[in-house]
Amino acid sequence: MMKCKLLVIPALVGSLLLLGGCGYNKNNSLVVFNYGDYLDSSIIDSFEEETGIKILYEEYQSPEEMYMKYKADIVDYDVICSSDYILEKLRQEDELLPINFDNIPNATNVDEHLWEFSKSFDPENKYTIPHYWGTLGILYNTRLVDEEVDSWDILFNQKYSGQIIMENSVRDSFVPALKLLGYSINTDNTDELDEAEAMLKEQRPMVQAYLLDSARDEMIAENAAIALVYSGEAPYATEYNEDLAYVVPKEGSNVWVDSWAITKDCKNTENAEKFLNYLLEVEISKISFEYNHYGTPNKKLAEILPAKYTEDPALFPPSDVLDNCEIFKSLDQGTQNYYSKLWKEIKLD
Repeated sequence: MMKCKLLVIPALVGSLLLLGGCGYNKNNSLVVFNYGDYLDSSIIDSFEEETGIKILYEEYQSPEEMYMKYKADIVDYDVICSSDYILEKLRQEDELLPINFDNIPNATNVDEHLWEFSKSFDPENKYTIPHYWGTLGILYNTRLVDEEVDSWDILFNQKYSGQIIMENSVRDSFVPALKLLGYSINTDNTDELDEAEAMLKEQRPMVQAYLLDSARDEMIAENAAIALVYSGEAPYATEYNEDLAYVVPKEGSNVWVDSWAITKDCKNTENAEKFLNYLLEVEISKISFEYNHYGTPNKKLAEILPAKYTEDPALFPPSDVLDNCEIFKSLDQGTQNYYSKLWKEIKLD
């Protein structure tokens, strides 16, 4: 979801590049690979201070980028956080270690419905621990959009040409078209994907930009009227612009769960368990939530959050919305390649 950068603590920009092959396996360290802007740096600081464990931290932009970097085996990552379908793929490839939950007692803080969601990509809840969750939907400006927004079709409305922002992510950007066509977001049917591509190619001239997290900033500044965004962007955006609103369209959407996992080559499993347990402490989960307002899996935190958050459907979607959503599944390599081909054609059109 964000730009790749090194937040190595403190100055280890060069160090991470040297980890692969030789293996940076100091007894008191941990190499963490996460989405950009997905963890408050103060959490890393406090964890290091409390445990004496040094965190080497790298960020990435998209799940696909994460997968390629991980499989390149240049850096020996111990702990990773990524999207459901990427973790499913890594699990299927035997790249993840089963988690010893006896050493992560704070895992009981995770809400039961998140464990249920996670079974779609981790059937026995053995390999992953939820970090954030939410939906994919539409963020729109109620002053600039003068009609009810309840369908994906508004993203294809010529009336808003030049005022539409789409996600710079292949699977996310296919969701509106697939759902309007009545297809699953996990389809591997090339005819169905071709139909979706045709819609997205027709939409292309209307799109102002394909962005990731900067979409919320463009919406706050009123540089666009409509944007395809992750639900966590909505509370942040509406705090700065009261004219913004978020909706999950009636055709259904994606519900996503980004989770932590321990890699099969982790040389510091004890440190990894300490880190994951630390993240699930209520006060630490509170810092994470306040950092970017993505949905928290921590039920004990949810119990003490102000009503303005717990009553926000962007953060805590009602059951009828969730029942109409799908979790992304890992696709076979042939389908992934086909998606990539179509995405290039759309972007270059």
